[in-house]
Parts: sequence; structure tokens; C-alpha cells
Amino acid sequence: MWRAGHPPSWWLAGTSLSRFWSTNPPKSPPSVSSQLKSPSRPKAEKLQRRRQREKTILSGQPPSSEDSVVKWSDKEKIVYSSPTLPGAKKDTRTDFPSSYSPEYVESSWYQWWEKEGFFSPDQHEQLSHRVDRTFSLCIPPPNVTGTLHLGHALTVAVEDALVRWRRMQGCRVLWVPGCDHAGIATQTVVERRLLRETGKLRQDFSREDFLQEVWKWKNEKGEEIYQQLKRLGASLDWSRACFTMDPGFSRAVTAAFVRLCDSGLIYRSERLVNWSCALQSAISDIEVDSKELSGQTMLSVPGYEQKVEFGTMLTFAYPVEGQDGEVAVSTTRPETMLGDVAVAVHPDDPRYQAFHGKSCRHPFSNRLLPIITDTLVDMQLGTGAVKVTPAHDHTDFLLSQRHTLPRLTVIGGDGIMTPSCGQWLEGVKRFDARRLVVDALVEKKLFRGKNSHAMTLPICSRSGDVIEPLLKKQWFVRCDGMAKRAIQAVEEGQLEIIPHHFTKTWKNWLSNISDWCISRQLWWGHQIPAYQVQLRHSADKPEEQWVWGHSEDEARQRAAVKYDVNLEDIRLTQDPDVLDTWFSSGLFPFAMLGWPEQTSDLKRFYPNSILETGSDLIFFWVARMVMLGTELTGQLPFKQVLFHSLVRDKYGRKMSKSLGNVIDPLDVIHGVSPQRLQEKVKGGNLDPREQLVSMEAQRKDFPKGIPQCGTDALRFALCSHRMQGEDISLSISQVLSCRHFCNKMWQTLRFTLGVLGENTAPLGTLEETSPLSSMERWICSRLYSTVVQCEHAFEAYDLHNVTSALYSFWVHSLCDIYLECVKPVMAKQDEELVVQSNSELSGSRQQVVTTVLYHCVSLSLALLSPFMPFITEELWQRLEPFRAGPMAQTSLCLQPYPQSSKLEHWHFPEEEKDFLLVQEVIRVARSLRAQRGLTKEKPVMWAVCSPSQAQVLLHFGSAVWTLSRISSLQVYCPDGGATILSSCSSPPPEGSLVGVVDHTCQLHLHVQGGVDVDRQILQLSQRRDKLLRKLDEILQRLHSPDFLMKAPAHVRQQMDSKVSALKQELKTTEDQMKLLQETETTG
Repeated sequence: MWRAGHPPSWWLAGTSLSRFWSTNPPKSPPSVSSQLKSPSRPKAEKLQRRRQREKTILSGQPPSSEDSVVKWSDKEKIVYSSPTLPGAKKDTRTDFPSSYSPEYVESSWYQWWEKEGFFSPDQHEQLSHRVDRTFSLCIPPPNVTGTLHLGHALTVAVEDALVRWRRMQGCRVLWVPGCDHAGIATQTVVERRLLRETGKLRQDFSREDFLQEVWKWKNEKGEEIYQQLKRLGASLDWSRACFTMDPGFSRAVTAAFVRLCDSGLIYRSERLVNWSCALQSAISDIEVDSKELSGQTMLSVPGYEQKVEFGTMLTFAYPVEGQDGEVAVSTTRPETMLGDVAVAVHPDDPRYQAFHGKSCRHPFSNRLLPIITDTLVDMQLGTGAVKVTPAHDHTDFLLSQRHTLPRLTVIGGDGIMTPSCGQWLEGVKRFDARRLVVDALVEKKLFRGKNSHAMTLPICSRSGDVIEPLLKKQWFVRCDGMAKRAIQAVEEGQLEIIPHHFTKTWKNWLSNISDWCISRQLWWGHQIPAYQVQLRHSADKPEEQWVWGHSEDEARQRAAVKYDVNLEDIRLTQDPDVLDTWFSSGLFPFAMLGWPEQTSDLKRFYPNSILETGSDLIFFWVARMVMLGTELTGQLPFKQVLFHSLVRDKYGRKMSKSLGNVIDPLDVIHGVSPQRLQEKVKGGNLDPREQLVSMEAQRKDFPKGIPQCGTDALRFALCSHRMQGEDISLSISQVLSCRHFCNKMWQTLRFTLGVLGENTAPLGTLEETSPLSSMERWICSRLYSTVVQCEHAFEAYDLHNVTSALYSFWVHSLCDIYLECVKPVMAKQDEELVVQSNSELSGSRQQVVTTVLYHCVSLSLALLSPFMPFITEELWQRLEPFRAGPMAQTSLCLQPYPQSSKLEHWHFPEEEKDFLLVQEVIRVARSLRAQRGLTKEKPVMWAVCSPSQAQVLLHFGSAVWTLSRISSLQVYCPDGGATILSSCSSPPPEGSLVGVVDHTCQLHLHVQGGVDVDRQILQLSQRRDKLLRKLDEILQRLHSPDFLMKAPAHVRQQMDSKVSALKQELKTTEDQMKLLQETETTG
């Protein structure tokens, strides 16, 4: 058995036995699969986790996530009905609806943005705040066949946030949309359609006729993905939309192939590849799904009426020639034994010392199989002997190179056994041959047993077929040199990878890269611009002779020079194969800009500023773009790479069509019924168990379907996750809470517009507005600090910190505190407040409050615009008539992004620091009210505190008075504060409700009827016991080995925050009990 190490993960259990490398394998160009896959986690552990997740779903247990079921009720749907021509600006002079409705808000805006050209870099010259800086990137081109999933939605949300932010900063911005022709996926879809509609196979058409059908389908359906991107609000420059089969892009693909051939980086060779017998093509790793089998399993395979057995290990014996003895070998693929050319053992294995240099006799072909020795064999695994099948196994292929062994192909590209197997198997399908081979071994008394065996089975994601490693002549890209330059670029800081921990992954993979197979046996795609040469007067039949060129004429000229013959003596046949889709995708950053022509776009926008994509594409796409871009243009294709994490469901499973747990973002935006969700699962190509698990998960998670959340809520929820860490577990309840945030914004604007509508005096500009009262100074300073947080977090690409800061400001600072404080002022219900704090209020305060409120809301909308473009545009346009100066004739997306440097006159750090005490006092006061069940009553409150605390509370007296819902605030300083503060009162009366703010500040709430101290102590004691139980439960979970090993960092952080909050609440409760007990004793 092979020693442990680094083979392709899905071949480990499909070879002669579970084979593993002992060291780095010899460098040579093997299959596509061996290039890209890193070692998988132990199969048993991975399978156990998967089974546990399925058990959680099927058993009815709630998932570990706290939001097990989305709870919601239908909201009123309000539709925008004003007559608006397509592309015309939406009329915001209409009545303001009473509540937020995504359908109303998101109507018409995108068409106006697109028609006005707001997303074009040409808009840069019109910006008054423009800066001489360019920001360019491309969208990872989705498949033309595809529909959006949440992974796409995350990509759009992140990239559009960065793009809109840079555009508002005044940069010249270009974000190019594109679509990938998706060779295998598109051809498969069209083949199925033709079979369904005409009853014909692809082979029943000529190549030209079939390609016409593909183009017809593409023209009908290919724009759907673009419409979905627009629905997500992506501010892409559609005038530059790029399809990888467009004539210009195709010229770039041909130019790239020819240049790489000329430089010796593309060559043709016979190697093992991932082969789909159903498609009769080599496929890339991204089109291979790994199916985990726990043991013996019967599976349906395309082309077979009966299910086929997998997950078993068979052992049989080879007789040793010329002596009594045998060598037993094991395999999961007995049909390949017809292609065995040797048996390998470890040179130090004492069991086989006597067999060194001997041979075994093949029982069916009668060939002699040499017994070879190699240190790759692990003598501790299985029998310690390995059958060697170079034409059908990656490891064996490498072994054949080391020992100069022949390579015998016994399975054809169509999955049929070849003539070399003998007449008894010739023409038999491979898995039928498996049964026949085992029966024949039994008959010859060479069969030694069969055991259930956990394994990973490689499955073609397009056809559902079991992948076969086959020996094929293909075109390969030589990667060593390009890979070294890609590593060097990162090490020298020319290319930055974010998060930085991917730098190690980058170096490890590129340091062990194998050459890249770029041939695909398809019709749809870029036909390889290489031509096989036949010379008219040549009597010999030499090995294949090839030339390449930008056209057939150029290739003929090259052949004439290369073989020193006349043009008319040359016959050329173009290779019918097409290039791997990833080859053309690897050219995207520069081909989209017109390369190889030196276009103005290429000069202005290349290299791109950044590439943002999922971390799962680091090898398939990102590394190849860097290698090809550097080689073909002499420059890195981009300066930074930003990876976001994968989106998983609430059970921790990767969202995948093969699991049936994919959520369509449009279903989240528009809402969907539970019946429609179930129909989508039934319409998928899932095996019965996966379908059962998927439908049960849906029934548990979405018993009423998915509510309409809208685009803004979905985008904000996606960007609220830490993307530079563990995978994202997005739940619909999180998106729903973001919809509630949208409604909060909506109601804030209703209030603000009401205030502005009653205002008769002109509003001051931002520069003219200098807040004087305590609450205005505090809210302005909070906004300044929020802008600073956004600046720092945006520059670091920590979008979750931006969204957190903006949500916190709008909800907790603006709505919960400031608006509640100013409502009495704006309602002119401030007579009592004047008595309490006449220094704060004057006849002009309403005007100051109005101006501050306007600027706080307007600036907050600008800050939120990159994440929530629709609702911010709607609300900002309704604010525009009230702003000082001429009304803007443009969109919020072209306004300047708020800068802290323009708000420095709003920075009052002492006010923010002091208000922390005020917030804690308000929290404790509300807790006391809740303990007593007070709803409408407004008792008098005493604050017993230090002189410095007294000064703060009096400074913010109106906020304490309003938010604590008290009739008056009395301040008492037992440490002589009366001599310092003239407003200090006498001690609080006995029999008050007592609450502890900190060790120097207590609150006494004087309520009618007095307070039963014993009862209050009992309530606090019960509260303390409840907190202790809760704290103990969380601590036990935190200290469990499973949690420490498996919980993501953000979950651990959330739990730590809960523990801190519980400990603080517990301390406050115990302090209150202690104070009451001391009071009772003193009394």
C-alpha cells in the first residue's frame, strides 16, 4: 500500500487500495485532478460529521444555531404605481407610505441609474469631488447556464459595496460584468433540451448545426443572469459586458494559446486525466463531486439499468511464476486488473524477499507481471503488495515512469472494455465487467474475499457519472516557471492576498503544482487553434506533427517553414477539442479590456485594482489568472486579492445543488411559499436520501416559506458577516432582522420629514452647523466617530465592522436615544424641562435640532448607500428638497462619501465618554421600573453619586429625565458635593426602589405606596439564581472539548460576550441585594 501523503483526494479510495504518497511525487504532468486538490480531512471523520448533520435534521433536534425557525408574519405590500417611463427618474413627490415595502422602494431606481450612465467611469469627469485615482475590477463571471445562489449574492454584495464606496470617494471606477460560456454545463443543458424536444442526441447533428442550437439557446436564456445581477443592485458598467465566446474575447484566447505555444509553455502529451464516460470528455476538478461512502453502497449510474455496488474492497491472488506461492492484492476496482502490468512491494518487506525479481502470471491474459520493489509502497497497509495499473491510476502512472512499465488501456472513453481485455470482455460496459471479473476469479480459485470499505467516489457533477482516470493525448500548460513568479510576487509584496493566512496556502500549492490539462472533448467552447500536419509526399507515418496559429492560413505558413515544404503540399486538420473553460476565464482581467490590442481601456484600467472572489477559487481561477496575466502581459493582473468565505446553511453544510440546500437569493428578495421550495428540491437531481434530508430541513426551517425581505436587507445581512474568517452561516432570520432595520430607517424618515415639513427657517449647511446643547454635541460626535470607524474598516475591507458601526449608530444612538430625547422638544412639550434645565433650551433649539437631525439622517444615508442602494436612494431623494443650497439633480450614488476630516468640528470626545455613565443610569432606572411593573407612572429619581458623576448627570439632565421616564432627577453627593454643586439635593427618602450603577453611584426610585424591601430582595435573589444557572450552562458548553475544537471564532466571541454580559448583570444584582440588606439592617 502507498505511504501517507498527498494524492488527489477523490482517488484515494478508488485505486488498487487506499494509496498515499510517502514524499512529494515526482514532477510530471498528470491529470487535472492531481493539480488542484489538497489532502482532504480523514474520510471517516468527515463522513461522521455529515451523518451527524443529517441526523440532526431528520431527528427533529434543533440545530446548534439559536434561530431554529424563522418566525414572521405577512407584511402589507405597497406597490409604486405612479406612471414612470422606463429609465425615467422615480417620482418621490408622492405621499410617503406608512411602512417600508421592498416592492415599493426598489421599483424604477435601477433603470434610472443605468440609463443615466451613473455606473460608467466617464461619470468621473462630472464629479465635483473627483480625485485622480482609478479603481477597477471584474466580477467573477457566472456561468451563462446558471442562476444566482447565495454565493453569487455575497460576491455582488461585497464587490458592489466596495465599488460604490470608491465611486462616492471620487475615484474613476470600472466594474466589468461578464459571463462564462461554461463549456460542459452549457453543452449538457442544450443536449438534454434537444433530446427532450427532438429525441435526438448531439451526435445526430453536425458540429456546426449543434453549435447553432447552443447559440440560439444562449441568445434566449443567456441574459437571465444579467437581469438577476441587476435585481441585486450591482452597479456594473453594462456597456462593457463581456462574454467569453464574444469575437473579441475569442481572439484573445487564440492569441494566448499561440503565444504560450511559441514560448514552449504549451505542449502535447499522453497523460492521465479525469474522464467522464457519459460526456466522453476530460473534465476539471471543479466539475467533480466527491461522494463519501461509509461502506458497501448501491448507486445508480447513467447507462445502467441496475444499481452498481461501490464501497467494497476485494482481494485476489496472483500466482508466482515458476514456484509455489502467490501474491495477494486488493482493489476497489477489480475491472482494472485486466490492465495490470506489475505487482509492487516494499524492498524491505520480509514477506516478499524471496519474490524479488520474480513474476506473476496474469490469470486471464497469461501475461507475466514483474514483481518490482519501490519505497512508495507501505508494507503496513493491507497485504503490503499493490497491483500496478498505469493507464487507470494516477499513482501507478507515476510508478510506471520510475520503472519504465508499459501502460495498457482496458477501458475506453465510452466506458466500454477494450479489445486488449480479450474477447470475453470486449464491448462489455465497465461495471458489468466488474461482476464478470469477480466471477472468473472465483472460478479460478483466486478470489480471497470482499470487505465493506469506506471510500470517496469521484462523481461528474454534470452527468452524475463515476469519473474514470484514463490515459489520453492532451494539451498541457507547463506551470513551474509561472508558479515560481506567482509565489515571488506575493513574497515581495507586489501582490497582496487578504486574508493573509491564504498566503501560506498559495505558496504550498504553487510550490507543488503539476502541469495543467487544458483539452476538453466538447463542441461548445474555443476550438483549440492547433492543426495536425499531413505532408503530401511523406511515405513515413511519423508521430503526430502539430502547428498552431491565429488562423488556418497562418498555421499553414508556419508548417511550410517548420517542415520546409510548399504550401500546397500541406494538409491541416484542426484539433476538434476545445480549451478548458478555466483557460479563457484565466484571461478575463485583461481580455475584458481588449487585450491583445493596446486599447485605451487596457491602458487606463489594467492592472485591475483588486480581485474579490470566494476562497474556493484560489487554485481554479485566481492562481491561473496571476500566472497567465504575468506571462502574457508582463504585469500582475491585479494588485490585491480579497477572499470571502463560503456560505453554509445553518447546519454547517456547504450550500450545494447536490445537497438540495441552495437558497435562491431572489426567493429571499421576493419571498417564496413552502410548496414552491419543496417543488424546487423535487425538481433537482438528488438521490432519495439527499432529497429526504433536504425536504425535511426545509420543513423545519421554513414551515411558512421565506418572507419577502428585499434586496437591501439581503445585501446588508451578507455584509454583516465576518468574511475574512470562518465560513458564513447565513440564516433567513438574520436577513429578516435587516428588513426590520429597513423599516426603522423608513420610520425615522417619516419623523424627520414631519419635523422638516413644519420648519419655516432655512437649514444651515454642514459647515455652518455647530451644536451647542449636550445632546446635539453627543449625537454629532457619535456620527463623527462612526464615520471614522467606517473609514478604517472600509480601508481594511472589514465590511462587517462598517455595517456594525452604521447599524449601532442608526438604531441605538439616533433612534433609541437622540430621537426619543428630542421628540418632547419638537412637540413643544418642554415646559417642565425648562424648569429642570433652563440652560439647555432656548427659543432657537428647535431650529438647531431640526438642522442636526437633517444632517445626521442625510449623512447616515450616504454612509449606508454602498450596502443598501435602493432604500437610501429613495429616502435621500425625499430629503433633497430641504437641503441648503441648490437641489442636486443627480443620485446619492454619486454624492461624496462622508469624511471625518469634514466633520472635525463635530468631534466632542468628552461628551461621548461622559454619556456612557448616562446610558448605564438609564438602563438601571428602566430595570427598576420593570421590577415594579411601572408603565405610565413617572416617579422622582435620586442619584446618589460622586460629584464628578453628578456633574455629568446634570449636564445630560434632559436625556436622563426623558429616557428614564421620571418626573424629576434629584442628585445627592454624600461626599460633600453640595459645596461644589448648588443643585445637589437632600438624601433620598427611605422605602425607595434601589439600583446599583457602579460602586459610587446608586439610584433610588421613589414610588407611591413605598417598597417592600423583603419582596425586592426575594425578587433579586430569584433573578440571581436564574442568572447563575444560565451562566453555568454557557460555561459548561464553552469548556467542552467539542466546542473548543469545532466552534468558529465568531461563535466563540459571541459566547464570550454573553458571559461578560451575564457576569456584569450578576454583579449588579448582587450589589443591589447587598445594598438593600444593609439598608434593612440600618433601618
